[in-house]
Amino acid sequence: MNKVNTDEIIEHEWSSPGGKYEGAGKDISEELGRVPESLELNERHPFDIEICRVPPGKAPYPYHSHSAQWEFYHVISGKGKVRDENGWTEIVSGDAFLFKPGQAHQIENDSDDDLILYVVADNPLGECCYYPDSHKWGVPLPKHKFIRSDSLDYYDGEE
Repeated sequence: MNKVNTDEIIEHEWSSPGGKYEGAGKDISEELGRVPESLELNERHPFDIEICRVPPGKAPYPYHSHSAQWEFYHVISGKGKVRDENGWTEIVSGDAFLFKPGQAHQIENDSDDDLILYVVADNPLGECCYYPDSHKWGVPLPKHKFIRSDSLDYYDGEE
């Protein structure tokens, strides 16, 4: 059995150049041995688990959908809101929700405290993402590239 203590996992932070998007995460699956770039199923793992922390007033990612990936979220603490095709829905500690492939979504922390979530996603090969607000695709070529007709930066058109 492979075991880790999530309190001991180092949190990595990210932010967009303009500061609109910001978050931090603990990659539990990778700490348990997942090799994201591998095509070997025993190294990829069938799902990816992360503890995501979203600071007050921030969204961790732009509004996006996945071509093949399912994502499950469980709010550990804090509150915020989630955007989908129907608009915004408030979320609080204890809430759980799921996005299927093709369903655009975005999380935002509109409170004064950190929003902390468990995120569980399957790991389909060939996964692509679409960003409706900026009309671009993220495609694995072999690393993710963001394109309309030319290669773009991840945050292009988002801030």
